[in-house]
Formats: sequence, structure tokens, C-alpha cells
Amino acid sequence: MKTTPAHNNRQLPDIKKNFFYRLLYELTLLAGPLITTPYVSRVLGAEGIGEFSFTYSVTTYFILFSALGLSGYGTREIARIRDDKSATSRLFWEIRLTGMIPGAICLVLWFIFILITSRYRLLYIALTPYLLGTLFEISWFFMGLEKIKGTVLSGIGIRILGIILLFVMVKSSRDVPVYCAINSCIILFSNLSMWLLLPGHLSKVSLRNIPFSLHLKEMFVYFIPSIVMSVYMVLDKTLIGVITKDSYQNGYYEQADRVINVSKTFVYWVMVTVTSARMSYLYANDRYDEIKHAISKSMDFIFFIGYGAVFGLLGISHNLVPLFFGTGYEPVEKLICMMLPLILILGITNCLENCYYIPAGKRSQSTGYILAGAILNLVMNLCLIPFWGAKGAVIASLTAELMIALLFMRNNNGFFLGTRLGRLSVKRIPAGLLMAAAVWFAGKLPLNGIAVLLIQLTTGVLVYCSLLFILRDDALRNALDSCLKVNTKDNDKGTLS
Repeated sequence: MKTTPAHNNRQLPDIKKNFFYRLLYELTLLAGPLITTPYVSRVLGAEGIGEFSFTYSVTTYFILFSALGLSGYGTREIARIRDDKSATSRLFWEIRLTGMIPGAICLVLWFIFILITSRYRLLYIALTPYLLGTLFEISWFFMGLEKIKGTVLSGIGIRILGIILLFVMVKSSRDVPVYCAINSCIILFSNLSMWLLLPGHLSKVSLRNIPFSLHLKEMFVYFIPSIVMSVYMVLDKTLIGVITKDSYQNGYYEQADRVINVSKTFVYWVMVTVTSARMSYLYANDRYDEIKHAISKSMDFIFFIGYGAVFGLLGISHNLVPLFFGTGYEPVEKLICMMLPLILILGITNCLENCYYIPAGKRSQSTGYILAGAILNLVMNLCLIPFWGAKGAVIASLTAELMIALLFMRNNNGFFLGTRLGRLSVKRIPAGLLMAAAVWFAGKLPLNGIAVLLIQLTTGVLVYCSLLFILRDDALRNALDSCLKVNTKDNDKGTLS
């Protein structure tokens, strides 16, 4: 194993601050649905939500081809050369201008699609700003620089405006197109706002002889996993709509998926998004010990929060669904319980994908594993959805995601050993089970729905953390240590600690 060269020991941006800002942004993204979903679910109903879910899934395919893997490729390449402002500036324009090529092609195909389709045409028109937004997406540049404060604050402001517009303009089940337009315009204006932050980060460079073919080739390498990932992240919703022709099934699946997505954000999305650029920088400088340390800490955090989310949702789902979504969404409770293992399974996959396979330049290897899982998921969807609807889609996703996670753990070159999963689980499973039982009993209190839910959440956090404190859980102990440090310097600043 290579040692870390002395000249590579420069101080890195404070990842804790980036984690805080990214967490703040993701919490805003979560707060939006938490605030609006109870209202929208009741106003649009399961059928309206299902129509949005289906059309949004179709739009996503055009988005994937339009983006063509630009975000992952751009973040990795900017992170590798960010110490050279001139080189970074030229690379930014090369990648962004290259990305306009597939974006423009997909935009033309999108308008053709709208012209030849009759079902949901108005909804597709309302979702057009979503596709336009990909032509101006540059968050990857700031992620590569590890400077995300400005993008987070501007994004939060636009999200808040979108929430206000939703309450003002969405009034009945006929307003599904308005709901689609508001959601897609949020994406467009969020991306446009980032351009206002560019001055100061770029210098003047010559844009002659841009190697479009080279960048397109590299972007395509990142695109393949993206389109494959959609098979079991988006195609589920498309196939439910196409096979069952039942908007209600799409609506149930969409709502259950939203609950799981909220949990996934808390469990791993913020962590792996913030550390991805750092990992690329560390790999480029052969700092392998720091990489292993970062992966280990990330997994510890993921399993600490993950088990809490899994068992917590298991305990509150019976009260959460009717309170959060209203009447008519009873099947969502069972779908949520079925989906719970995805929180941990996807945590493993995304951590290794963003902290090892992508930064280490092994995207083609991980793509093979993802492709195998996607094929399995597609086959299982086609077999199970006709008989079990949304439940069949959940079973297919669970099976495919588990296979991918096992492949990722088996072939990561020793950066994370699968045998460590037992150590990460041995204390948290019993703590989680006791928490779920306590939360379930708290849900039997003769109080109104909101009061009971708040008591359940409070009980769950207190029981889970107390038990892990008694068991001396590493992640909890590290979190408490960080909170107790006041006016002291972090000796490991620049590393994930």
C-alpha cells in the first residue's frame, strides 16, 4: 500500500461544515413533503398522486438521457484538479458545454413525445421545466470544490417559495397539472440560481479545441449505471402504471416510497453525497488509510441511524399512514413495512458506490453489478406486478438490491469487509426491537393522532439512544463527544471524524 506523500497533506475543506449545509438542504427537502404531503394527499387523492407518480417516472427517463452521467463525472473530475483554478475553469466549461449536446437532443425528442401521446399530455407539458433544468445543472461543480454553502442557501429559498405556491394554487383533484408544474419549476429555478454563484470560482480561459468526444465517452461510462439504476428506482412506478393501468396502485407505491426516501436521506444520502468529492481527492493523492477510515465511519453512521429508522417506522406506521396521508391510503402501511429493509441495503450500496467504486475509477465494475440487479428486478417486476401489483414491485426491488449489495461488499478490494456488518448490528438490533415495542405501546395511548405520533417519536429516540448508550455504541459515543467539544480544535480537521 502506498504511503501518503508529504506534499499531499494540505489542509482540506472542513467536511463537517459541508455535512451541516448538506444536511440543512436535505432537511429542507424533507420538510417540504412533510408539510405538503398531508395536504396534497387529501386534495389530489390516491388517483391524482398516482397520475403524478406515473408521468414523473416517464419524464425521468428523458432526464437521465439528457444528463448522461454528467453529475457524477463532473464532481469526480473537478475534485481531482480543484487546486488549479485555471484548469478547473476550463474543465467546467468543457463538461457543461458537452452536456448541452445530449440535453438538446432529449429536449427535441421530448416535444415529439408530447405531440404523439394523448394520455396525460397536459401533465407532460407541465413537467417540461424539469427537463429544461438539466441543461443548466451545475451543482456537481460546487460539490467537486466542496463549496456547497451558497447552493444550499439558494436552493432552500426556492423550495420555500414552491411550498407557498403549492398551498395557494393546488385546490382540488383537477389541479394535478399545477402540482406537476410547481414541482418541475422548482428544479429549473434551483439550477438557474447556482449560476449566480459562479463569479470568483472561475477564471478566463480559452474554449478552443474542446474534446467533446472524450468527455461524452467518459460521461457515458457514468450514464450506464444511472440508467440501470432507474430500472429499479423508477421503472417500478412505470411498470405498475402500464401493467395494472391502475393509478391507485401507483399512488400507494408513491406514498410508501416517499416515506422510505425520507428515511434514506437521514440514513445515508447526506453522508455519501458530502464524502464523494472528498474520496475522489483522497484517491488521487493515494491517501488510502484515510479512505478506509472514512468508509468505516460512514458505515457506522449509516447502521446507527438506519436501524433506528427501520424499527422506528415499524412501530409508528400504523398511526403514521392515516394521520399523514388521510383516508383511502390503507395499503400504504403494509408497503412501508415491506420496504423497510431497503433503508439498510441501499445504505451499504450507496456508501460503497460513492466512497469506493466511483472515486477509485471502478465505475465499470460497479455497473456490471448494478446491471445484473436491474435485469433481475425487471424480470421479477414483469412476473410479480400482474398478480400482486405494488407489492410485487417491492419484492422485486428488495431481491435485486440485496444481490447488488452482496456483490459490492464481496469485491471492494478490502476497503470494507462484509464481516464487519455483524459488529455494526449486534447492539443495534436488540435496541431497535425494544424501541419498536415501546413505540407500538405508546401508540395505544387514548390521545389524538398528532399527540400520539409525537409521543411515539420521542419515546423511540429516547429508548433507542438510551439503550445504545448503556451498550456503549461507538457511533453514539462519537456523536456525543463531538457535541461536547466546545472551543477546541479538531486535530483531524479535513478528515471524516
